[in-house]
Amino acid sequence: MRLAIIADIHGNLPALRAVLADIERRHVDRIVNLGDCVSGPLWPRETMDSLEELELLTVRGNHDRWVAETPRSRMNASDAFAFDELSSSQRTALGALPAQCDVCEGVVAVHGTPVDDNQYLLEDILDARLVLAPPATIRGRLGCRAAGVVLCGHSHQPRIAQLAGEVLVVNPGSVGCPAYADPTPPAHVSQSGSPHARYALLSRGGGDWSVELIAIAYDCNAAAIRAAENGRSDWAQALKTGFIA
Repeated sequence: MRLAIIADIHGNLPALRAVLADIERRHVDRIVNLGDCVSGPLWPRETMDSLEELELLTVRGNHDRWVAETPRSRMNASDAFAFDELSSSQRTALGALPAQCDVCEGVVAVHGTPVDDNQYLLEDILDARLVLAPPATIRGRLGCRAAGVVLCGHSHQPRIAQLAGEVLVVNPGSVGCPAYADPTPPAHVSQSGSPHARYALLSRGGGDWSVELIAIAYDCNAAAIRAAENGRSDWAQALKTGFIA
């Protein structure tokens, strides 16, 4: 069994295409998409068109939910841009995605945590940055959801955590948004440190899973130019560097 895990595309179509091309040559059994598909100042409609053609197993991210359900007047700039670019049927499709799903026996996919799509599973906020949370904290956020492997996104941080041999938690990182600043208290930043498009590959031999965290080069300058053209210099900087200036 080989699973390719993608998350947090955020409308970055060239990054998605680069990741999908790399996945294709690896001959995986299934691609799992952990949500936050289109929010951002890039190519939301075109990205959604591509995802609808692929028909991937996909869970709903917090931004997918907000684009589908939040009144336009209350949206942040990234969600509002996506809202305006998408068709009504595409917004409805985002809202109809499941909050979590069983990928295969013992493997569960969520966006944030099993009970909250807007909560980090593997990270705490310390000094305005994301750091790996203690095992007991991660275990508590998993709640009673039984699984051998939990796939999560949301933080854009590629990470693997093994909880005392009980649960393997994998965050593939972000396909299309390598860094961001979140002003919601407590304000913080997430930075991957490079502009690469990220995803994860899970392979099972016997009863054990192996994990590769993969970083793919793509034309990040084109994405940065697109962001700048749409008035988002903050996104342009993040897309070019993987850092928040």
